[in-house]
Amino acid sequence: MTLVFPGPDAHVQHLETEADDTPSGTGTVGDDTAASRTSANPGDIGRRVAEERRRRGLSREETARRARISPQYLAYLEEQPSDPSTATLFALAGALDTTAGSLRGGGVDRPPGQGHALLHPRLNDLDQEECRRLLSTHGVGRVAVTAPDGRPAVVPVNYEVVDDAIVFRTRPGSVPAAAAGDEVAFEVDHVDEAMSQGWSVLAVGPATTVTEPDAVRDLARRAHTEPWAGGTRDTWVSIRPTRLTGKRITPADPPARR
Repeated sequence: MTLVFPGPDAHVQHLETEADDTPSGTGTVGDDTAASRTSANPGDIGRRVAEERRRRGLSREETARRARISPQYLAYLEEQPSDPSTATLFALAGALDTTAGSLRGGGVDRPPGQGHALLHPRLNDLDQEECRRLLSTHGVGRVAVTAPDGRPAVVPVNYEVVDDAIVFRTRPGSVPAAAAGDEVAFEVDHVDEAMSQGWSVLAVGPATTVTEPDAVRDLARRAHTEPWAGGTRDTWVSIRPTRLTGKRITPADPPARR
């Protein structure tokens, strides 16, 4: 059997003839109905593509249009283990405003910022609206607190943004739980290692423990994901920002030609 994956570098992949090995179970990539009957089992690249697409609020159709590939192939890539060509990977990276290396997962175990600085960087302040947009609805951020032993600590947490409040789940007595009752700092950022640019957003405000039962149930219902650390984490902490600031590093505009 031969499947053609339409893309900027359309190529041919030969598969075994058994139905279970085909992307849709029928031998055609373009059959949306058949593909929907197959349980999703994405590879790492597919997971990263889907996550970047959702983080930017893009539909599959819009992402495929930007990358100049078919929506059916993008659906297959996100739902099944696959190995897209280099040209397709670069096209998707461009469509998602990221890098091919990031989609491959390269450098995930290294701290960001080891690349060279830009030759002519520009550091811009972000306004309130842009800061809120970058905070989005959920993600992973870092909360700076005074730990129970009195020492300063910065801890990563899965967070949600609900009605302009930053909320996260933790355990009673944990370091993140120590945020309640104090004014704390909460920071999120993104670094594009290949392009030596990125942004950061800092929120500062009082933190409180959410105790009203209906509010706790509503937060649990609206949560986008379980805490990555696992275990029982049913204490919700809410941060109401009184100050929201951000910075973005980008290349400076080239000098005008005379």
